[in-house]
Amino acid sequence: MPDAPDESEKTEEPTQKKLDDAKKKGDLPKSQEVTSWFMIFSATLFIMMFSGDMANALAGLLKNFLGNMHDMPVDGSGLINLAREVMLAVVAIVALPFLLFWLAGVAGNLVQFPPIFTTEPLKPKFSKISPMAGVKRLFSPTSMVNFLKSLIKLVLVSIIIAIIMVPKRDILDGTIQLDPADLIPLLRTLSLQVLGGVLAMLTVIAGLDYMWQRHTWHKKLKMTLKEVRDEHKMQEGDPHIKAKISAIRREKSQKRMMSSVPEATVIVTNPTHYAIALRYEEGMPAPICLAKGQDLVALKIREIGKENDVPIVENKPLARALYATTEIDDEIPVEHFKAVAEVIGYVLRLRGKKR
Repeated sequence: MPDAPDESEKTEEPTQKKLDDAKKKGDLPKSQEVTSWFMIFSATLFIMMFSGDMANALAGLLKNFLGNMHDMPVDGSGLINLAREVMLAVVAIVALPFLLFWLAGVAGNLVQFPPIFTTEPLKPKFSKISPMAGVKRLFSPTSMVNFLKSLIKLVLVSIIIAIIMVPKRDILDGTIQLDPADLIPLLRTLSLQVLGGVLAMLTVIAGLDYMWQRHTWHKKLKMTLKEVRDEHKMQEGDPHIKAKISAIRREKSQKRMMSSVPEATVIVTNPTHYAIALRYEEGMPAPICLAKGQDLVALKIREIGKENDVPIVENKPLARALYATTEIDDEIPVEHFKAVAEVIGYVLRLRGKKR
């Protein structure tokens, strides 16, 4: 296998094809910090809007459970039914926050890139199970950056919690004596303050991390000059091959053109630089150009015309004009009708005299 190109050789910006191929494979810049921001934001929003109702619902469920314990069946089937009812009630209460967290995770990805369906990550790769590849990933620069990023986040979160909680340590010491009804609003207020501080910190981290992820992704997709040339060859075709194909096409086209010269009515010449073979029959709207050429091609047209007794008429201005304005198998332009009609008329008169 060829060696992978050195990173220092990747000096060219990635082409649009390289970017599109990466996106098709699911290789896109993704910041986990942006997703975390959306998760924390959804948690803060939920506590602000629904924590009171959810706490009351849980308190009511617990109060009903504790207040009616003596009436609850504890035999086999009764205990199973009781557990099922409690579980369903708890699920109904906590379903909303879980739904919000899930939607926040989806939104955190959608704001970074559109949804893409690809099976590329599901394909088996030896590097995923190779111990050496795993060790390399573990100690790679990306892993070290992620580790430092997590460490910095942990330190910052700890500082934020300390800044918010240390001044309230007297209040926290007294919570053990508070009535549960008074404890819930206090915990809600403290939670919102902590989450607000964490959210502000994550806003800065998420923005910086998103820019870093895009930068590293773009840098990873950079190409060497050879890769750019190879891709250009694949898209546009190898110039040498294209030149050969064009030469073959010209040769075939020339052979077809020469094969139609014997059917010409007249060949108009320069006399040596240009030759145009024209065909006209009664009923045709205008003469048609069967063949045209310069220099060696013109000489070949004249030779074939002589071999097949096609009249050759020298008319320098007309030959140059027809060569410049008429394509093969096309009718001659209207502005040359009169001059060509005179030439063809002259040829037909010659043929009448011969007969």
